[in-house]
Amino acid sequence: MINIQNIYYMLAYAFQVLHEDSYKKIASEKFPHTEDLLAAILAKGIASQVKKGIEREYISATGSINAPQGKINISASLKSQSILKRQLVCDFDEFSENTYANQVIKAISMMLIRSFNVRAEQKKSLKKVMLYFHHVSAISPLKIEWPKIKYSSNNATYRMLIYICYLVAEGLLPTTQDGPNSMAQFRDEHLNRLFEKFVLGYYRKKYPDYSVYPAQINWVIDDGFTYLLPRMQTDITIETEGKSLIIDTKFYSSTLQTNRRYNSYSIHSNNLYQIYAYVKNKDSSRSGNTSGLLLYAKTDEDTTPDVSYLMDGNRISVRTLGLDNDFESIERQLNKIISEWIG
Repeated sequence: MINIQNIYYMLAYAFQVLHEDSYKKIASEKFPHTEDLLAAILAKGIASQVKKGIEREYISATGSINAPQGKINISASLKSQSILKRQLVCDFDEFSENTYANQVIKAISMMLIRSFNVRAEQKKSLKKVMLYFHHVSAISPLKIEWPKIKYSSNNATYRMLIYICYLVAEGLLPTTQDGPNSMAQFRDEHLNRLFEKFVLGYYRKKYPDYSVYPAQINWVIDDGFTYLLPRMQTDITIETEGKSLIIDTKFYSSTLQTNRRYNSYSIHSNNLYQIYAYVKNKDSSRSGNTSGLLLYAKTDEDTTPDVSYLMDGNRISVRTLGLDNDFESIERQLNKIISEWIG
């Protein structure tokens, strides 16, 4: 389970733009459904983007025009008999707001406007900002090609908007079975990335004096031969005063793996092997100053891990973070991790 309001806070730390004053009302408001919350954030975000200027780019176009522009298409002009109307068919580049990113935003906004789980207030706000997307083509939300969206310095502010659209389109849906402030039936792959970005963003903002980043770790190889070795990329690495903490975040429906034959539970093997490899290769000098943490989002399971091991000189811990509590409780849990690590 996860409190709906905590989705806002997770997004706020994952995308720092949500800390701006224009979003403060959302932070204090209660939302009965996740789609309602996402619609409110999207409406605010689009309105803010409109003030800055929505994305435009040169798009290839063909049309009959009075004054020649670009490349004259003689064959098409003859076939269409546009010359009789004193026009020519030309192929030209048009500076237009009809970009693919804008098409995605419009498609998801219209989807939210039609949703029964979005209140009239949010629908009104979305309809208002959609007036600026009048010349943007309509596409089906079911056929969105997410990898097709590319980011640059010109549209970097679109990252949060597109991510909200992704959550809506890919099925981050609310449940009505367990009360108005809860959500279930998550797709793990959708929230796993958000959980990772949230924890990374939280520690970056709350601990500015520390170095917080996703680090790449080199394998400790005796002969220098690294052919076919996989890349070791941490979710989060925190460094201060010669000490390092590697955090690997996990958002699973089941925190522990089950041995049905013996009716026993244990930590996911692959996760533990992975964090162990990160730590031991990072601490190539065997100083013991590198620690590892598997941080799981807490589930409804009766047994949740909260353990710490000393493995060959390095501390490796496994914790769960309860996202169904109020956000102050989540902050205390995250801060406790740092205080215990620093010692």
